[in-house]
Amino acid sequence: MTLKSILTTTAALALIAGAAQAQTPAAKAAPAKTPPAASAPAKAAATTPAETPAAVSTTPKVAAAGDIVATAQASGQFTTFLKAAEATNLTGLLKTTPNLTVFAPTDAAFAALPAGELDKLMLPENKAQLQKVLIYHVINAKVPSSEFKGASRKAATVAGPSVELTGGATLKVNDADIVQADVMASNGILHVVDKVLLPPGAMAAAASAQPASATAGTPTTAPAIQVMPKPQQK
Repeated sequence: MTLKSILTTTAALALIAGAAQAQTPAAKAAPAKTPPAASAPAKAAATTPAETPAAVSTTPKVAAAGDIVATAQASGQFTTFLKAAEATNLTGLLKTTPNLTVFAPTDAAFAALPAGELDKLMLPENKAQLQKVLIYHVINAKVPSSEFKGASRKAATVAGPSVELTGGATLKVNDADIVQADVMASNGILHVVDKVLLPPGAMAAAASAQPASATAGTPTTAPAIQVMPKPQQK
């Protein structure tokens, strides 16, 4: 074999070897690009569920739907309050008396009463006491939240004792939060509260009620609510 043939063969082998070496890293590099592309969908999938809780809706707001009773019925959050009003002959009064303010406890507020207290109040012999509890939530005048925001005032209830209205960072009546204020019904204002307001001595009176009382089971007469003129705005 001539020197020229040997050099030509050697060059050819070198080219083949060089080509093989050049192809090997390229073959390894191709799979290396796959993981970043595959990780993008995984990251997006992981992000989607994490954002879901922020979109959970809160309790629906109460909207005016006629008079105070009709508004409470339409909301669906005041079934216990409405049942108690019906049992104590207050439904008609809350429907037709003008210029009332009602602090309406939700069903959750009644459920939060100590065990047995609601059942005790709902007994036929305790109708008068239950009625007093309900009218302790009623003021015989319109009291929008603008009258006590940033201030504190007392307001006499239909039951007699006053409630304390405070308008700090959270609007309150006594120790209950007003979770939604100023629902403007056709005959007054409804404020949604998260606790049942109990007049002084309410539970003690219910506990001492005598089942054998002569008035047990007798329908309680709705209290007379005197129509008061709308207070002048200052």
